[in-house]
Amino acid sequence: MANSDKNIFKIADSIYSSRLLVGTGKYKNTQEAKSAIDKSGAEIVTVAIRRTNIGQEKNEPNLLDIISPDKFTILPNTAGCYDADSAIRTCQLARELLDGHALVKLEVLADKKTLFPDITQTLYAAEKLVNDNFKVMVYTTDDPIIAKRFEEIGCVAVMPLAAPIGSGLGIQNPYNIRSIVENASVPIIVDAGVGTASDASIAMELGCDGVLMNTAIAEAKNPILMAGAMKKAIQAGREAYLAGRMPKRAYASASSPIDGRFF
Repeated sequence: MANSDKNIFKIADSIYSSRLLVGTGKYKNTQEAKSAIDKSGAEIVTVAIRRTNIGQEKNEPNLLDIISPDKFTILPNTAGCYDADSAIRTCQLARELLDGHALVKLEVLADKKTLFPDITQTLYAAEKLVNDNFKVMVYTTDDPIIAKRFEEIGCVAVMPLAAPIGSGLGIQNPYNIRSIVENASVPIIVDAGVGTASDASIAMELGCDGVLMNTAIAEAKNPILMAGAMKKAIQAGREAYLAGRMPKRAYASASSPIDGRFF
């Protein structure tokens, strides 16, 4: 696991009590986004720099007026970037807008249909950003070998997808996710594909350190209620992982054994 104390969720130099990370997109309006984020209990909020105004447009509403950096850790992300150079520039812009803020979420997409990461471009961008003193949380595939490579580069967290972005399909390859977790020494945070609370709970039961989501909350019929459900699912899944599930058996095992009884 990422920490010797399994109860600590630490990213870079900061410790968080909530293992749920949330986004700000797809809500009906900023007030709904704020209400859902507050209900989620999340402390880390990711913001797409290429799609959201956090100060680069002086005469437009600023998201930071709603999601205050005094209350949340703002996690700028490079959503919408399809090559390493544009992702690197986006991170540099975020650092400038946020007064030297170094924690970023890197994603370099391969195409608009699948929104899968372009691993070659992402590896290149990650190495450049780490060398430029960014603290990189990286979106990647569920390939255990690639996940380890990002850790070796110096990324502070690795974020494998559960399923395609916005699909809501849930964790499609739990075996790979478990393998990534078992071989990691940095936080592993499932990113993309969560659809409902049970998906988030499964991710945590596999041993993941956290889950990042946006669409699963924003596109729910009641986003605020779903945000609360996700908060509880993360907590329940984590507790189940720490408790250790019972072994699976091929046959029944009575709840009240009679072996050794004389009546």
